[in-house]
Amino acid sequence: MFRAISGLVACKKEIKRCSTSGDIFIDGTVAFKGESIDHVFGPSVRKHGSGFSVPTEVSTVFKMSKRNYLLSSGKIIAHLLIEFFPCLCKASRHDGLCRTPVNVRQRQRRMEDSYENIEILIQGGTLLPMTAPGEIIENPSIGIQNGRIIFVEKADNVRGLSLKADTILDASGCIVMPGLINVHTHLAMTCFRGLADDLPLMAWLNDYIFPAEQRFINAETVYECSLLGMAELILSGTTTFCDGYFFEDMVGEAAMTAGIRGVIAQGFLDFETPDRDKGSDLKKAADDFVKRWLNRSPLLIPSLICHSAYTCSAESMQTISRVAREAKIPFQIHLAETRDEVALLKERYGKSPVEYLNDLGILDEHMIAAHCIWLDKEEIEILAQNGVKVAHDPESNMKLGAGVAPVPEMLSRGIDIGLGTDGCASNNDLDLFGEMAMAARLHKVFSGDPTVLTARQIVEMATTGGARVLGIADRVGSIAPGKEADIILVDAKKPHLTPLYNPFSQLVYAARGADVVTSIINGRIVMKDRHLYTIDIENVMKRVRQMTKSVKETQ
Repeated sequence: MFRAISGLVACKKEIKRCSTSGDIFIDGTVAFKGESIDHVFGPSVRKHGSGFSVPTEVSTVFKMSKRNYLLSSGKIIAHLLIEFFPCLCKASRHDGLCRTPVNVRQRQRRMEDSYENIEILIQGGTLLPMTAPGEIIENPSIGIQNGRIIFVEKADNVRGLSLKADTILDASGCIVMPGLINVHTHLAMTCFRGLADDLPLMAWLNDYIFPAEQRFINAETVYECSLLGMAELILSGTTTFCDGYFFEDMVGEAAMTAGIRGVIAQGFLDFETPDRDKGSDLKKAADDFVKRWLNRSPLLIPSLICHSAYTCSAESMQTISRVAREAKIPFQIHLAETRDEVALLKERYGKSPVEYLNDLGILDEHMIAAHCIWLDKEEIEILAQNGVKVAHDPESNMKLGAGVAPVPEMLSRGIDIGLGTDGCASNNDLDLFGEMAMAARLHKVFSGDPTVLTARQIVEMATTGGARVLGIADRVGSIAPGKEADIILVDAKKPHLTPLYNPFSQLVYAARGADVVTSIINGRIVMKDRHLYTIDIENVMKRVRQMTKSVKETQ
């Protein structure tokens, strides 16, 4: 819980804009309990044209805006000690609420008093907060307590300051950044890594993957193979995943063991699956899954996924999407992934996949559509108008020969896009650094334009963009006071990362997942110095090898 700021008095008052420098629209509430902030809640803060949104934490409002804003309106009574927020030193003074800033040491003493019990303190390195386009902070100090970031300060503001913490992480020589967000994967498919390669999608699915899943996938394999996948995610800097598979309860259980953040989606098809007989009650299964996982863990969000428009009927997709819409959770689907899919739906219904789903009333802001490769301008416009989010999986798309998604065109229409790995059976790894590198290069060569999708844009897609796709941009995706502490440290003291001129370029064109040395999720260190704290990786790999012997014997 945040410590009170002396002189600040407010109770359940609306926060409104008080500045002429920019259009900020805020609609939130600050509740105080005694002298401490009890709750801060509300939708978001959005600066027009900047493309970011943040929670209405008091400190976050000021830090994220990079402007000088003050809490004030006819409905609020507030005094804010500006020395706690250096970025407010030039704040508007027409309302009489500003005080003259005191000297730096006085402010530092107040900071020392306010942050007595810091759990984790990160010092040094090069910070990419992802709160404003291209912002870089050298030698920062980041305080973490109760799972949240409580301050982000530049070196000058904390020089000579005596801050104490349970754990101090020296990030010297590291790039400090938000944890990566993988918006589309099937973690348990680590079970089939390398099983069926160099095949077109339909042959890969129908002749190899679907039959193998029917024979070998059960609750135990999903748990162990998902845990293996989560170890790979954490070791390569991914702190949030979005999954969809069978026996998805086991994915949730594995995530709770690993301490990783995730969106977990129970999968649905119209034919018999490893966890469901053909003709079973899909709505009941969807409702029951949502009830089991809604609010069970602060790190997990339930979701539902229909495999595709060619494996699910109109009734099935409408039923499952309606359950997701009513619960206000993500609904996922593979969409326009191959030419064959487009041709099949046009033959069946006389419409493209996007047109077909639009006519069914399924497209909305809760949908996460994976791949979205074979789209024309009209279909891109349909997705944009309906607020559909897109998962871009460049390595899987390339390996299966599926095609190249029109990502620049979708971004130009304001569609939120994040990066995904897809499952290990079609990638074959879960390293999101590889996806960043591939996405940047793929679209340059495909378009013939080397300026398309800059390194900064790609890093945004893997962090803030992914957070928007999953609907959690108010919680993660950037490093700012009030945000939940999902942070990674990338060791830049490597031959292939030396010298360091532009950290965005280095991350995209030179770094790899193995360069991540520390992963923090929700304020908990889950990996440090390449050592996993929550997963016994040797035992997990041993169990997966034993389980997959029977798979290998059938080949």
